[in-house]
Amino acid sequence: MDRIRTETTINETAAKLLEMFSGSGEDVCVTPRLKADTLEFIDLIRSALFPTVFQNRSRGSRSTSEGLSLLLWEGAETLRGLLKTVLPEGRDHDEIINGFLESLPGILATLRTDVHAAYLGDPAAVSDTEILVAYPSFEAVSIFRLAHRLYELEVPLIPRIMTEFAHRSTGIDIHPGATIGPYFFIDHGTGVVIGETCTIGHHVKLYQGVTLGAKSFELDEDGNPVKGVKRHPDIGNNVVIYAGATVLGGSTVVGDNCVIGGNVWLTHSVPQGESVYNNLG
Repeated sequence: MDRIRTETTINETAAKLLEMFSGSGEDVCVTPRLKADTLEFIDLIRSALFPTVFQNRSRGSRSTSEGLSLLLWEGAETLRGLLKTVLPEGRDHDEIINGFLESLPGILATLRTDVHAAYLGDPAAVSDTEILVAYPSFEAVSIFRLAHRLYELEVPLIPRIMTEFAHRSTGIDIHPGATIGPYFFIDHGTGVVIGETCTIGHHVKLYQGVTLGAKSFELDEDGNPVKGVKRHPDIGNNVVIYAGATVLGGSTVVGDNCVIGGNVWLTHSVPQGESVYNNLG
């Protein structure tokens, strides 16, 4: 091996990579522990919400006021470390942390409605504990609801890491920007996609393979997708969407009490109380 030539090549390549990185516009230095600390944050907060289910054994018993306070303190400090990595200087970390912590009782109340919806919506469900421990819907939705609150608090990157972890674990891809009401249940779950600007009302049930996505993207003068516009549908209350259905478009509204059948491709609004089925084949 020509070590001198290899050394020269390495130095030249390193210089080129550094130059390319300097002009990339990347403003967050992602530490090796960013993902691991985000997952630890999820574990701590869910352990505080459901101490008898998600409790990490190494921490001992936490189902007391003192124990829950300690879990929340650990979670707050973990979040503080994450904020130092992803937020520019000048943002008030304490304001974000306190805003998140204050929202937890409300999040827990909503998650309890999701468990109830799963129990009523699946004849195979035998207990709340089974849903909490074994249902992919609860795994994905519980993480989503925590991530959504951070999204509302304008925390970058961390909410996406959280929901992508849920996506990898369950096959359910929910953008943290979506708005989802109480009593939400996804049966089976694999392949479900819910976009950033989607809104979903209360008592909504989705089956596997459902996509609530964008129909097309508005482009700027350079041909790039315009950010921050409404791209995904609105789903009303008491709606059921069966397996494989695709509902697209920011102006598409599925009204209250509608049923969307399996494998339907829907790009127009549906008035409340109607059913839409795929009659082909």
